[in-house]
Amino acid sequence: MTDYLIFDIGGTNLKYALLNNAGKIKEKGKQATVKTNLEDFMQQIYGIADAYLGRFQGISLAIPGKIDVEQKIVHFGGSLPFLDGANMQKLLGGKYHVPVGVENDGKAAALAEMWLGALKDVNAGEMLTLGSEVGGGIVVNGQLIHGTHFQAGELSFMRYDPACKDWSGFTGQIGSAVNMIKRVNEAIGNSDLNDGLAAFKAINSGDEKAVQIFTEYCRHVANIIFSVQAVVDGERIVIAGGISEQPVVIKTISKEYDKLAKQFYRVGHELTKPEIVPAKFKNDSNIYGALYALLLELNGEGNDAK
Repeated sequence: MTDYLIFDIGGTNLKYALLNNAGKIKEKGKQATVKTNLEDFMQQIYGIADAYLGRFQGISLAIPGKIDVEQKIVHFGGSLPFLDGANMQKLLGGKYHVPVGVENDGKAAALAEMWLGALKDVNAGEMLTLGSEVGGGIVVNGQLIHGTHFQAGELSFMRYDPACKDWSGFTGQIGSAVNMIKRVNEAIGNSDLNDGLAAFKAINSGDEKAVQIFTEYCRHVANIIFSVQAVVDGERIVIAGGISEQPVVIKTISKEYDKLAKQFYRVGHELTKPEIVPAKFKNDSNIYGALYALLLELNGEGNDAK
């Protein structure tokens, strides 16, 4: 056996793949995530693993929530709260007698970019995942930072508006690509508020209302990059999430960064601008990242700079 069974657990779909240690996907599939309770969820995982029995020498998972990568324990579980407290080492390692890896889904995506993507050979940098909220990972000295409580890089928790009295003033909501898409669709009169293709069709065609909302959003992302850059001094910022596939996203974020840098003298003259690029990996990023996390652990390298 030279392959690994990897799971990417989302609130909607559970994706899985069999890969070798070079990152070649041999088989993959997905199922609707079972969301009733932990027991039912684990039966779903066991069903998939049993189908590959004898073909894998390790299991690794990308999971929402705060992840104790040392003890393999999930905390909170994001949109799957029943995962809170689940010990994947016991649940999977005890059953299949193979090494088990567990990583936060946002950090797994960053690890994928570190391994084979836009953060490869980058000494210091950041990944921003723009989705329903803002996730990602921070790289320092070529290692992913987890922090003392395994929550470094949880950018959604930055208070963007100091006068805010609820979650709407935090980075997670202001930097939400999903919210931006909804606002654009509402402005153009599209009843399907989650229609990303329609939103970007309006943006790319120059619809005034759509462009105004989108530009304002990119300005917020540029502000987030300022804040992160002041702390990390990264050489590259990688933008991930579905909207990163639209060339106008990277172009406009970079343009708004430059505008803000010109507006504030010290920012423009003292804070070096990082390169802003799209992520290489799309839908399979968490699969690759979860595998890389396990491989680093098995090689005794670890993937953490606390």
